[in-house]
Amino acid sequence: MKNLVTRAAEWLLIVMLSTMVLLVFANVVLRYFFNDGIVFSEEVSRFLFMWVTLIGALVVMKDNGHLGMTSLIDRLGETGQRICRFLADAITLACCVLLAHGTWEQVVIGMDNAAPVTGVPLGLIFISLLVCSVGMSLVLLHSLWRQVTGRMPADELVAHNVSAGE
Repeated sequence: MKNLVTRAAEWLLIVMLSTMVLLVFANVVLRYFFNDGIVFSEEVSRFLFMWVTLIGALVVMKDNGHLGMTSLIDRLGETGQRICRFLADAITLACCVLLAHGTWEQVVIGMDNAAPVTGVPLGLIFISLLVCSVGMSLVLLHSLWRQVTGRMPADELVAHNVSAGE
């Protein structure tokens, strides 16, 4: 089920990014050759960019791919690494919960405000941040649960991300 959700999110990202590219490219061609454009292109592209960024951040977090400062944590023993990972996850979870709460309030307010060109309720756009913060909270809760129950192996405590070329 988890893999299915991740794959669905990745396909959604592909569709949204492709739509953005298509809209922007078509708008540039129309403006250059015909001195005309797609009226809603900029607004829809901006909204899609928000969704791509936030859903992408959630997928990267699930894969433990965000950048981290490991130079100090690498020098700690396993106990120190476990404490640091737990604190980092707990503090990040607290931030995500606060973000979700504030975003929910913005979604409710935004449902009464429409985007100027498309007329889409802005609350629907703000839901992207709500999805991201709730999704990250779930990922962090799972990580904290694995740590508390002793199911997180030592090699997962510190994320060592290397680029594909190394």
